[in-house]
Amino acid sequence: MKSSLKINIPETKAYILIVGILATALMYFDIYIGSAAMLVFFYLIFFNRNAALARNKKWVEYIENLSMDMNNTARHTLMDFPLPLCIVDSDMRLTWYNERFTDLAGERSLIEVPIKEIFEQISIDQIIKQKESAKKDPSKNQIFIKDNIYEIKYNIIENDQQELSYALYFFDITQYNKIKNDYEMIKPVIISIQVDSFDEVLNSAAEDVRPIIEAEVERNVKNWINKYNGAFRKISKEKYFAVVDERTLMELEKDKFSILDDIRKIDHGNAIPITLSIGVASLSTDLSSTHKNSLISLDLALGRGGDQAVIRKDERSVFYGGKTKAVEKKTRVKARIIAHALRDLINESENVLIMGHQYPDLDALGSAVGVYSICKMLGKKANIVMEHPNTSIDVLYDRLIANDAMKNLFVKKDESLRLLSKNTLVIVVDTHRPSFTENPRLIEAAEKIVLIDHHRRGEEFIDKSVLVYHETYASSASEMVTELVQYVKDRPYIDPIVAESLLAGITLDTKNFTFKTGVRTFEAAAFLRKFGADTIAVKKLFQGDLDSFLVKAEGIKNAKILGGSIAITSVAENLENPSLVAAKIADELLNIKGVKASFAVAKKRDGTVFISARSLSDINVHLLMEKLGGGGHMDTAGAQLKDISTEEAVEKVEELIMEFLKED
Repeated sequence: MKSSLKINIPETKAYILIVGILATALMYFDIYIGSAAMLVFFYLIFFNRNAALARNKKWVEYIENLSMDMNNTARHTLMDFPLPLCIVDSDMRLTWYNERFTDLAGERSLIEVPIKEIFEQISIDQIIKQKESAKKDPSKNQIFIKDNIYEIKYNIIENDQQELSYALYFFDITQYNKIKNDYEMIKPVIISIQVDSFDEVLNSAAEDVRPIIEAEVERNVKNWINKYNGAFRKISKEKYFAVVDERTLMELEKDKFSILDDIRKIDHGNAIPITLSIGVASLSTDLSSTHKNSLISLDLALGRGGDQAVIRKDERSVFYGGKTKAVEKKTRVKARIIAHALRDLINESENVLIMGHQYPDLDALGSAVGVYSICKMLGKKANIVMEHPNTSIDVLYDRLIANDAMKNLFVKKDESLRLLSKNTLVIVVDTHRPSFTENPRLIEAAEKIVLIDHHRRGEEFIDKSVLVYHETYASSASEMVTELVQYVKDRPYIDPIVAESLLAGITLDTKNFTFKTGVRTFEAAAFLRKFGADTIAVKKLFQGDLDSFLVKAEGIKNAKILGGSIAITSVAENLENPSLVAAKIADELLNIKGVKASFAVAKKRDGTVFISARSLSDINVHLLMEKLGGGGHMDTAGAQLKDISTEEAVEKVEELIMEFLKED
């Protein structure tokens, strides 16, 4: 009766109840009429009950028939599903599959067969684990079957016994991938090309061959682009513009931009070799952004010394070339212009904060002291940001703070932030990487920054600088600052201790005037000597203690030669100043006959591993160190690694060396 009430119409029960009340009332007045009415009342109850039961029976039959229809529909849908479909249990064994799955597998009677025996690439754990990452990269859940590509999607099925099964759907995306790849291959790539120091190259050749050189450079570049069916346009005497597609870019990378070598072979009596800088950018959000990225890549190539190609794709840069040194500029016009601009910025500022890189060396400290001297000449208050000295500079540091005029020269990181105001000028020397500066927070907070550096440019750069003096041909930051000193005032004057600091920086980075030493390097040294720089006093700054000498000797003793020309060694761990020790060992290893490049690995007490690399210009150690997150110059470079042992660092360097030897 309870079930029948579920489908009874509420009004019917009300009517029957009213009939019952009226029949009872009639019996009070007339027993015969009331009895007849009561019989009608009982008949209505009986009739309503039978009608309700009949309706319930029909409803149940309808539901049962509907369930059967649904089961048949679902069964036919699954069997005739247009995609390969299978169900596996928690042990990855097949429990059911449709006809298309058997066609895909090429077998029948697969019940209870592990799916990995059919398709080795499938792992449900891997599919589930990669479900989120596959949203960003759909290829994570793709497998190859019979030369076709299938993307696998899944549903989790849970039964009454809390047992899990998985329904796997196989989507054939071969055609989609083909269309996608075709689209990727025809995307435009913009190339910006510039001949490095073309005016200097032409001036180094006889006047009658200059038009020939210009025409041959253009012909080589044009033929190179036309070879790949690209669009080419000459913008000016030394600048070109080209457009190719993504497939061509892949071929250019495979060819390692051989145009760089072809241009370098052009020789019509020009004393300076001809080199190209190439900036390449794959399609970004739009063509305007792509063109901008190609110019950024070109600037990066020029900032790294030229003679190389820089490709900008997916927010990263890839480098090719860089086999020659940057050409030294004989003219000092740029130094004079930068000096005047720097003078104006200092005069407009309330105070000046100067800083170099972490673990400062004599070049970083010397150039910082030189900039301090410029500020002093202009009557501005200046401080050098340095948390604490290290053993490579402690002798010079002690001499500086012993000077009465410089006893308050150095400030800590926290104090530098307190001294920073809206009108403070921050000058960064000997590095262009924000994360490598003594206080990166100062870079973030400062509004006016001046950059003075000589290292080959990397991807990370202080872009917010208002004045950039970045010359890779210079031997050192100290040389660059020395030239600025000469032009910042009509009659410049520096203290002898400042002159010795700058000369020490030049001496360090040129390895006693051996590497990267040009005419302007000697001119800068002569200027410093004029103002009292004592070469003997500078020599004493490079003296080390007996323990360091023994460590260096041990490192040289344990060196091994790879490929007959590259030396590598490591030294004892937990050194006080491993960077200086490693640098000295790398320098000494170059004195071994036949050695063209050297690598020394040392670890500091805080766990940081330092790698120093040196070369006799035949091997570009900068490119090798850049792969480890470091940088430097073609013949002098280094890197710092954290959370790694000395042995692991040596293995990484050896892998890079063997890869280089294989490519070479």
